[in-house]
Amino acid sequence: MEVLKDEKIINRILNKGVEQILPSPDALKEKLLSGKRLNVYQGFDPTAPTLHIGHTVGMRKLEDFRKLGHQVYFVIGDFTARIGDPTDKTSARVKLSKEQVEENMKVYVEQASHIIDIFNKENPVKVVYNSQWLESLNFGDIIDIASVFTVQQMLKRSMFQKRLEEDKPIYLHEFLYPLMQGYDCVMMDIDVEIGGNDQLFNMLAGRDLIMNRLGKEKIVLAGKLLETNDGSKMGKSEGNMIALNDSANDIFGKVMTFDDKLLPIAFEILTSYELEQVEEIKKRLTSGENPMGIKKLLAYEITKDLRSEQEAEKAQQYFENIFQKKDLSTEIPIKMIHKENINILDLIVECNISSSKSQAKRLIEQDAVSIDGNKIKNWDLNIPLQKDIILKCGRHVYQIKRITQ
Repeated sequence: MEVLKDEKIINRILNKGVEQILPSPDALKEKLLSGKRLNVYQGFDPTAPTLHIGHTVGMRKLEDFRKLGHQVYFVIGDFTARIGDPTDKTSARVKLSKEQVEENMKVYVEQASHIIDIFNKENPVKVVYNSQWLESLNFGDIIDIASVFTVQQMLKRSMFQKRLEEDKPIYLHEFLYPLMQGYDCVMMDIDVEIGGNDQLFNMLAGRDLIMNRLGKEKIVLAGKLLETNDGSKMGKSEGNMIALNDSANDIFGKVMTFDDKLLPIAFEILTSYELEQVEEIKKRLTSGENPMGIKKLLAYEITKDLRSEQEAEKAQQYFENIFQKKDLSTEIPIKMIHKENINILDLIVECNISSSKSQAKRLIEQDAVSIDGNKIKNWDLNIPLQKDIILKCGRHVYQIKRITQ
């Protein structure tokens, strides 16, 4: 397979959506210009029955490497998902059974194919499952791999430090996760690993292990993360994700709940926009242009990529009918309320969107709740029901009517 040296794609790999490249961007650039076909991968643990929009950041990078002619591996971590990645977790993950993992991963390849041309005839992506090699390791193998690392290395991780301070348990199997991810690299002879910046420790463990076992340098490309207002990432565990199995209406609507401050980074990491186009978005925002139009453009681009142009157009029309034109003839569920006024938390619970007020509070903190298109910031707010209103909470939309008799 001929390896291309397309300057535009190489520049995109090195700069778009990148938090850091180790040991350096120049080291990766040198490899990309060498003409050598690189082995590139990212792993996706099936800890939920769907991928989410955060995963598409790395997928876009994988597709760029594939376009240049490099060998891309789409790794489904069907074994590591059973261990559970401790990254950023203040307590140990609940362990999953083999059957749960197998059920979760059923649609991963199909979902990823919306971003990555997995079945390209000229340069297809290799889809592999890390149980192929991890399940066959014996205890001696694991001891051998573990001998490359120290307890001090593991304890330096911030989430383990926090657990020590709070006297929360740290389980031995959690130390094994970065070792297993590193072993993936060895088994595929990886030259470049891609992942979110929160995966840096795990990726560096793989860098150490591949140097120890194969005597070669692995490049680590850590991507930027999309974060909520409280600084937490959007993802499966955090419960605030845009899932790749969401409907077009839900995808569009969830993007429209993004804080205005997220628009530049969202265009950079969640769309196919070039960096020059992202800069133009920044200029439009700083010039005082109403962010609503720019946000609708973002929602359209993301929905188009994950679904289709036609579905994105319909989703935009749906959103505009409900939230801008206040067209209540658009078919949405109706919730009848007996009160003249109702607290916003009680309303969310009564609509069965949340099972508790504490969950409803978190949705408000994540800017996921709006009334008639206006975001709700205060959970003490009482909502008057003298007229019909539209409640939007994440992907849920309800027309609220008051029962007067």
